[in-house]
Amino acid sequence: MLTINVAVLLAVIIVVRLRRRTEARSRNDEKLTVLIVLVFGILVAPTGFGQGVLDVVAQLVSGINGSSR
Repeated sequence: MLTINVAVLLAVIIVVRLRRRTEARSRNDEKLTVLIVLVFGILVAPTGFGQGVLDVVAQLVSGINGSSR
């Protein structure tokens, strides 16, 4: 039996939607893309990958804040 991870499916949908030209998108289309990205973020956040991304972003932010002082 084939199972599909919802987060992987949303990642593929996001990539396909973002490859379209900006001029071809309506306002509702952009809102739907934002909603899909938010749901993807919620699904990925509690995983090990999501925690790794959070750690990398936190290190980047602390590095930028440290260099500006």
